[in-house]
Amino acid sequence: MSKVCQICGKRPQMGNSVETRGKAKYLGGVGTKITGITRRQFLPNLQRVRVSVGKSASKRMRVCVQCLRSGAVRKAVKQAPFKLPSADGLKK
Repeated sequence: MSKVCQICGKRPQMGNSVETRGKAKYLGGVGTKITGITRRQFLPNLQRVRVSVGKSASKRMRVCVQCLRSGAVRKAVKQAPFKLPSADGLKK
């Protein structure tokens, strides 16, 4: 389960690695030829992220980058933002 996105379920997919040789026609060659096709695995781009689950709770999850960029996941805030002191607190 380590190579699976915990939000969308994206997992490794199988595909082909195509090896070519030769010079392309538009570069003045006779064209490229396929010299070999082997199977390979395409892995999802997973990141280990602290995700805010509830109001103040957070949880570590393995999430693909597409889920992070689309807004399907909200990252947990590491630290509360800096707040300026109120006007009452300033005394001279």
